[in-house]
Amino acid sequence: MSLENLGWGPDQAQSFSVVVSQSSLPLVPGRVVRQERGLLTVQIAERTLRARTAGRLLHLAAGIESLPTVGDWVALVMPPGGAGDGLLQAVLPRRGVLQRREAGSERDGQLIAANLDVVFVVTGLDGNFNPRRIERALAMAWGSGASPVVLLSKADLLLVDAQDVVDEVSALAPGVPVLAMSAWTGEGLDAVRALIPPRHTAALLGSSGVGKSTLVNQLLGETRLATQAVSALDDRGRHTTTHRQLFVLPHGGLLIDGPGMRELGLWGEDEDEGVDQTFADVLALAAECRFNDCQHQREPGCAVRAAVASGTLPEARLSSFEKLRREQAFQARRTNTAGQREQRRFEKSRSVLGWEITRAKRRKD
Repeated sequence: MSLENLGWGPDQAQSFSVVVSQSSLPLVPGRVVRQERGLLTVQIAERTLRARTAGRLLHLAAGIESLPTVGDWVALVMPPGGAGDGLLQAVLPRRGVLQRREAGSERDGQLIAANLDVVFVVTGLDGNFNPRRIERALAMAWGSGASPVVLLSKADLLLVDAQDVVDEVSALAPGVPVLAMSAWTGEGLDAVRALIPPRHTAALLGSSGVGKSTLVNQLLGETRLATQAVSALDDRGRHTTTHRQLFVLPHGGLLIDGPGMRELGLWGEDEDEGVDQTFADVLALAAECRFNDCQHQREPGCAVRAAVASGTLPEARLSSFEKLRREQAFQARRTNTAGQREQRRFEKSRSVLGWEITRAKRRKD
């Protein structure tokens, strides 16, 4: 396996040469192709090997976002004699980084995959189908810097025309390709392959049970990943995949799969752009409001509220937009210095206001 087949090109070569010039160690380039509970597998020109992150890189990392993840191009030192683990010294500059807020946390982020060209938002056309979740996943995908595509899996289960559902989802995803497909019947697989040209990298984003592993197996032409049926009670999938891995498809495209995610918390400074692109239709309406600072509540001349009243903009879509905007603003206040100061002032003002309200009530009593 050559590095070129994994997507290595002039940009990576230039970045690696800069790292080499700043180090006295004998470095070799490679790409992280597997990640499982902190254990990394790196593909170099000759072979794959396990690698651990150097203490210096761990010490200097500004946060979890600075550490390696699957899809990263890295510089590492080979183990003495070629046996043992490599020592990962640096992560080369990235593009197309998919990340989320760590499940159950408000302060920590989690890297999902790096150096992506395409993010497939996968949702099943069964009990998993949820328009609001699709919007949230699209905001994450747009925020990564990669190009999003919505895959509607399990099209063989539909009792209605698939095009009707494609049209419904297309209304939620302005400018995003939407494909109905079935890994079991093969419907749509050729269209998926065409969206991952040789040496380009795509990632699958979706919850457990939507058919991501089955799709990978079909694109590989062999069973490489275990699969399980969803629960008959609630259509929920069970976590079958426990690691993230980059696969080289027979036609030369690269595909990253990982565990399903039920929580898709926004994270990172670019998520604001992701929300804006996901709700481009709402923003286009907002530009026609009478007031530039319209909050789309009861202001006169609000084009957004007028669209809701006329039925051209679903109320649920506007609510989803406002919710994700609030979430993104909250995370921005949590994750940058200026934002943290703003968050402290915000919390203090709420405390002062609450105390003033309490004192006013006591005076009345």
